[in-house]
Amino acid sequence: MSSAILDVDLLAFEQGSRAARAAVVDGVRRSLATGFVYAHADLSTDLLEAAYGLLGRFFALEPAVKQRFVASGASGQTGYTGLLVETAAGHSHADWKEMLNWAAPLPLAHPLRRRFPLHYPEPLLPEAAVPGLSVVLQEFHAAIAALQRRFLRVIAVGLGAAEGFFDAVVEDAPTLTRAIRYPPMAEAPSGPHLWAAPHADINLITALPRATGPGLQVLVEGEWVDALPPDGRVIINSGLMLERLSNGHIPAGWHRVIAPPAPAAEAGVTAAGGRLSVVQFCHARPSTVLQPLPCCCGPDTPQRYAAISAADALEDVLYRINLLEAAPAPGGPPADAAASAAPPPAACAG
Repeated sequence: MSSAILDVDLLAFEQGSRAARAAVVDGVRRSLATGFVYAHADLSTDLLEAAYGLLGRFFALEPAVKQRFVASGASGQTGYTGLLVETAAGHSHADWKEMLNWAAPLPLAHPLRRRFPLHYPEPLLPEAAVPGLSVVLQEFHAAIAALQRRFLRVIAVGLGAAEGFFDAVVEDAPTLTRAIRYPPMAEAPSGPHLWAAPHADINLITALPRATGPGLQVLVEGEWVDALPPDGRVIINSGLMLERLSNGHIPAGWHRVIAPPAPAAEAGVTAAGGRLSVVQFCHARPSTVLQPLPCCCGPDTPQRYAAISAADALEDVLYRINLLEAAPAPGGPPADAAASAAPPPAACAG
């Protein structure tokens, strides 16, 4: 069943013959019926090694040091997020993971930043704790963002839209890169535990260029299968925004991350320190109206989704996964003060 996730060559679409381009488009279209595809591209191995090495140093720091880089009021859109905070929508137990988030900053006077401050917070990276990290992570972010824009061109052609349709949709969008560390089970609560509960991403597409250990599973035809890409491939999955724009022709890819059984972890199956992966969520501009494209609707495929703004879609999900921070009540304390007085999310019971 895992063969349903296909391996495609982005460079063949960009540099190949008309037949080669058509083959890539067809492969992407068929593979994204699962919500996932493996992509061969041209990411720098040296850049990947440098980014993952610096991130490993950050996550190895003492918890008190990492907590200095929590961005109050940013709703998890920049800076550090600790263990047992984010909760998959519809689930009661928080995910057993910690995260570092960053994006490409926009100028303070940029219209999008003025209209949508939640989507464009002031970046907070732990440069003071890991010197040299900021430059490498911003270069990493730019490289993955460029790859995702290129891949969206394949998807646009497959949908029957112009190749450059998504270019304006993602220009200056709040695309977010997130490093996720899943701790070894020795650090987790007693009993079996999912590192991350089943969920679909809200954005257009997500890219995962590398993980230091297994654990990612994909829901294909009602069964969970391991995502096992060939070496050097980037995993691409579709999100809920793309599902809406495509009128359901491209479903969002449902996935989870499972911790290995304790004996396997003790035997060294996972990397020392658990699992580290970096994903990038390619978003639409907050002002984008997410409504099925005309080319995806017809007599046999009537419009399934009403229009919603990308800003509303993202903020709704942030609320449901426990990341949207409360606004202060009229005449009440600031939001961050209220948050500090609130009890922490309940730990997972197993």
